[in-house]
Amino acid sequence: MEFTAKDVMKLREQTGAGMMDCKRALVDADGDFEKAADLLRERGIAKAAKRASKIAAEGIVYAYVENCTGVLVEINCESDFVAKGEKFHALAETVAKQIAKTAPATVEELLESDLGGETVNTFIQEQVGIIGEKISVRRFTAYKSQGLIETYIHMGGTMGVMLDFDCPETAATKELAHNVALHTAFSKPAYLTAAEVPAETLEKEKEILKQEVINEGKPEAIAEKIVLGKIKKFYEENCLLDQKFVKDDKVTIAQLIAQTAKEAGVPVALKRFVFYVMGQGLEKKSEDLSEEVAKQVQAMKK
Repeated sequence: MEFTAKDVMKLREQTGAGMMDCKRALVDADGDFEKAADLLRERGIAKAAKRASKIAAEGIVYAYVENCTGVLVEINCESDFVAKGEKFHALAETVAKQIAKTAPATVEELLESDLGGETVNTFIQEQVGIIGEKISVRRFTAYKSQGLIETYIHMGGTMGVMLDFDCPETAATKELAHNVALHTAFSKPAYLTAAEVPAETLEKEKEILKQEVINEGKPEAIAEKIVLGKIKKFYEENCLLDQKFVKDDKVTIAQLIAQTAKEAGVPVALKRFVFYVMGQGLEKKSEDLSEEVAKQVQAMKK
């Protein structure tokens, strides 16, 4: 039985499933509309579509490293209960491995990529049907390194850090990378170096600092000099290489790297870094824990 684009649209409107999922269901059902709708429900896709309006502000940050490729990805769900579950972590691992394998440029490209005969999006929607919560890939970063990649995940996925070092992998450089990863999670720098700070950000900071100094009663001419000193402090607080090492505030991260390189007798440079705080900027709903557990138990009975 043949079907048209209108049939695909109609099935999409009825089930809330994606266009490609609807088209695939109609192909598998030989154009039979009702059978296609049943297939979508069986695959968990129609059920997943009903959760599209839910808030997915819980979840985890997950790290995966294979050979010289590192991935840091944030995947969200609706409750902390699900975020801590084995099925959700298995899903995160599958998605992270797919990112490492296919190197997508965007989340959209990732979702449309082939995962053994189905798209990543279809796989996720099937898991939504099983787990019973809205699941979404929020963001990811992938590094192809010529040196050493180090990752650190804090408290089961509340925060994640990934660093890309240009250096050989030795006991000394591994220890350095681990220490810098821990430092990054603690200090949360916004930039690697002062050169990365956007000019607009720097000018705005100078204006704010200058006004603060003037409000303290200092003349404008003197305020300019004081601001220069405060900008140095801004760099020390926001640029990773300029920050004081959290375990030894007598050295900066740049000095720590240089010191390790000298002692190990190998070149070492930190090329880039990224860190995610799970759910940062997302709206979260307030829900009693007992109510959350009851909902999960009920969902498992369906």
